[in-house]
Amino acid sequence: MLKALTDQSIRTVRVPPGLLHYDRPATRWFEALPIGNGRLGGMIHGGTDRERIQLSESTAWSGGPSSTDLNPTARQQLPRIRELLFAGDHAEAQRLAAEHLPGRPSSFGTNLPLPEVQLAFPDGPSAQHYRRTLDLDTGLAEVTYEQDGVRLTREVFATNPHGLMAICLTSDRPGSLAFTLSIRDGILPGDTTATDTCVIFDGHAYESLHSDGRQGVALEIRAHLEAEGGTVHRTGDTLRLEGADSAVVYVVVGTDWAGADPRKRAESVLSVALETGYEAVRAAHIADHRSLMRRVSLDLGSAPSDLAPLPTDSRRERLASGRADNALMALYFQYGRYLTVAGSRSNSPLPLALQGLWNDGLASSAPWTNDFHLDMNTQQNYWAAEPTNLAECQEPLFGLLDTLADQGRSTAQELYGVPGWVAHTVTNAWGYTAPGSGIGWGMNVTGGAWLALQLWEHFEYGRDETFLRERAYPVLRGAAEFLLAYAVEEPEHGLLVTGPSESPENWYLAPDGSRCSVSMGATADRVFMEAVLRICAESAELLDVDADLRTRIAAARRLLPPFRIGRHGQLQEWLHDYEEAEPSHRHTSHLGALFPERQITPRDTPDLARAAEVTIARRQQAPGWEQTEWVEANFTVYFARLLDGEAALKHLTRLIADTSEANLMTFSAGGVAGAAQNIYSFDGNAGGTAGIAEMLLQSDGRDVELLPALPAAWPEGSVCGLRARGGLTVDIRWQDGQLEAARIRAARAADVRVRYGADLLDVRLAEGETLALGLR
Repeated sequence: MLKALTDQSIRTVRVPPGLLHYDRPATRWFEALPIGNGRLGGMIHGGTDRERIQLSESTAWSGGPSSTDLNPTARQQLPRIRELLFAGDHAEAQRLAAEHLPGRPSSFGTNLPLPEVQLAFPDGPSAQHYRRTLDLDTGLAEVTYEQDGVRLTREVFATNPHGLMAICLTSDRPGSLAFTLSIRDGILPGDTTATDTCVIFDGHAYESLHSDGRQGVALEIRAHLEAEGGTVHRTGDTLRLEGADSAVVYVVVGTDWAGADPRKRAESVLSVALETGYEAVRAAHIADHRSLMRRVSLDLGSAPSDLAPLPTDSRRERLASGRADNALMALYFQYGRYLTVAGSRSNSPLPLALQGLWNDGLASSAPWTNDFHLDMNTQQNYWAAEPTNLAECQEPLFGLLDTLADQGRSTAQELYGVPGWVAHTVTNAWGYTAPGSGIGWGMNVTGGAWLALQLWEHFEYGRDETFLRERAYPVLRGAAEFLLAYAVEEPEHGLLVTGPSESPENWYLAPDGSRCSVSMGATADRVFMEAVLRICAESAELLDVDADLRTRIAAARRLLPPFRIGRHGQLQEWLHDYEEAEPSHRHTSHLGALFPERQITPRDTPDLARAAEVTIARRQQAPGWEQTEWVEANFTVYFARLLDGEAALKHLTRLIADTSEANLMTFSAGGVAGAAQNIYSFDGNAGGTAGIAEMLLQSDGRDVELLPALPAAWPEGSVCGLRARGGLTVDIRWQDGQLEAARIRAARAADVRVRYGADLLDVRLAEGETLALGLR
């Protein structure tokens, strides 16, 4: 039985976040190592003849803002499409929807990869004793090897305090360092020049697949060289260094996004770094990076002595062959946190896109784009932020939500004739809110509402009423206003339903056999409408505002459709029990009721929880199941919420083994959604980290549950620094599969019910108080 302990000094073991290491250079993108400062990213290849650093920058977008993206005939056709759907004429409704509802983006754009910074080294004998690492604790990528009796070291990092990338090269023989510095292999139009100390690229983020080829940000890249000893020669658009003891290359990028001056920004950032000096820049970077990464420690058991020396890619392959590696899973957890820190900081101009901060050039050249997908991916990008103690990393997402709420007001009024704001399936760097350009995926009317739940999650974890009043509530109120006005009563039972809309991105077979996507009352819409209305009412009550709105919300919530179980025992995805046109489809948006929401739980709604399990099982069993990275991450968190640690671990293992690559970065599999090959996608990394956190700790604002989905394969371990709703920080230690001790620290006064299995303990914590727990 749970009990409070008088001993406040529970032993906790904090282990370093970990190290990725390899015994050879990268030969392709999925072997390179990622660094980032929340705006500027790089993929480090670590070659011995040539170092390639593939650059990306969050504001390097093609396209631009537009006010002509709405279909002008949509509004007048909405009543007719609703009428047809209610009457059961799905085929005609689908035809009209395809003709009139999709958006018409004139220059939507995409985030684009930047040119590479390359260092070409003189020909020499083969390298010996090669080692390439990424230290998650310091954010330093390092390459070391011996060549012709000389020990060469290369260290690369991207610093948030100084806003740039630094490459430091040293050798243990004075005067032996030589290389040529260039900026190469970009797809962007522009010119490369060189001064005595800098290689400079001036260009534009233009492309014509997702934009008109004439719109996009202007940008400047500077690679500045400083050397100790030796001589620098300028040859055309390159710099050649010979006979140096050491060298530092600073890489800066400026764009004109949001009205900035690319050159001034690049020059300013570079000037501060040069004045500060490399060692101070490096020290500031490490201190800043560690201040975030060291908040959470996870120990699932040390790697056996025969595993620890193995390169990371070999360990992943070993896991894929069916052999356990708990230490690799702990590393994967911290890697998701590392990528969040590297890709999204409180001062980042834009949040994590589909590919996070890093850009392999494949998403931006695919039928879809490297943008912000609002029907799962962008939300999943931030699932790990709050529970793994990286709350401020969500700030750029909140900035995007401010933009969407502003831009989406005109879309709600012009397209639907209603107040509030709406955003659909995709958005870009300028806040696009119209429907997507294609039927079958573009009519997700609750995409913006779904994303806005991240505001409430941030409030729940921190309980900052100023944030709620000034940032969260205005956005949530506008989303609620839209949904209240957009929903209509269906004629059969008087239920309040949304539509026409689509359940992302799935299709059903209508009773007449026609293949359709648009419907009235899709379950996903019901999930997120209930969530937004409930949250808006609770927020208004806390802030003591909008009494009339609360009354309207209460009435609307009583009319929302109940969840229904279909003929196969599955949770219905639509208001009616339609057969799926694509039983193997990757999207399960209606299971948002299970996660991130708790509208379905195994304790409170066991029948619905079993129906959710049937839904998952049917998807996996269908021929051609679309196994992608974010689906495996989804299933991990779903089963954690279902309190099934064994199933959660199975999908976590598949995430790492089947949908992650040599560098542990996750990918969307070739052949899915029109992709010709595997394409990097950040959401799997973030979702996997969130899944591990959910297996070890869950909270709902009242209960804090310890080890809710601990699998048997993790018999002993500890986690320190996880966050729970209510301003709580939690440490847990377990042995032989059983809780040994826990500690809960309260940042503010809180009434908490601690749960471990069937045991419950009600406690009241004062601000700053720490509660120690154990088993009697």
